[in-house]
Amino acid sequence: MIHLPNLARSATDAFVSLLYPSHCANCSVPIESHEFLCAGCLKTAHRIKPPFCEICSQPFDGAIQGPFSCVNCTGRHFHFECAVSSFLSRGLVRELIHRFKYQQEYRLRHPLADWLIESLDDPRIQKQPFDFYVPVPLHPTRLREREFNQAAVLANLLAKRTGKPVLNSLRRIRYTPTQTRFDRNERMENLRNAFNLRKNSEVQEKHILLIDDVLTTGSTVNECSRVLREAGAASVRVITVARG
Repeated sequence: MIHLPNLARSATDAFVSLLYPSHCANCSVPIESHEFLCAGCLKTAHRIKPPFCEICSQPFDGAIQGPFSCVNCTGRHFHFECAVSSFLSRGLVRELIHRFKYQQEYRLRHPLADWLIESLDDPRIQKQPFDFYVPVPLHPTRLREREFNQAAVLANLLAKRTGKPVLNSLRRIRYTPTQTRFDRNERMENLRNAFNLRKNSEVQEKHILLIDDVLTTGSTVNECSRVLREAGAASVRVITVARG
């Protein structure tokens, strides 16, 4: 089913691009057509570099050689194999994510997808082919407020670029307060039984790539992964635009 607000935004983006020259979405300097950020602004994005946690991609300021798990992941059981992000949710990256999600700057889906797609080259993703993307869902109440699900929009854009399909197999069945003021344990409790599997979602023995915009504690993607694994998924890995 075509989502009309999204279709209208896409049509508006295309129309505006024909009438006006391209400008950087951050500093407004002129840039080449079909670009969204200038080279100067792109350099300010905080890229995650080794050493970082093999499970959650949290970077570590220290001299560690080889793979390691951070203190927050060591000894914990996750339902996903790894969560991969190429950038930290700081400065430019965080601002563009917030403008996309909360200020409805729909064109920013393109640079965010560019950052998200970089995670596909990570060895943790490359080691096992995946079958389809699954976006983290929004509760219907929040979807009506925001008018679009940022994870679904990004997943659909990745599907167009990579040829891998999107399966909207998850449904958010319980409205939960915002996670921002909760600690890790409170976030996990807040999300307990908040998701379930949609009917006729064939995930048995499938390798799934779960999509979201930002990973903070990993509670949301872990609960989504639990539902998918209990439904028979062979594996779940996560990619996000940024690591909080």
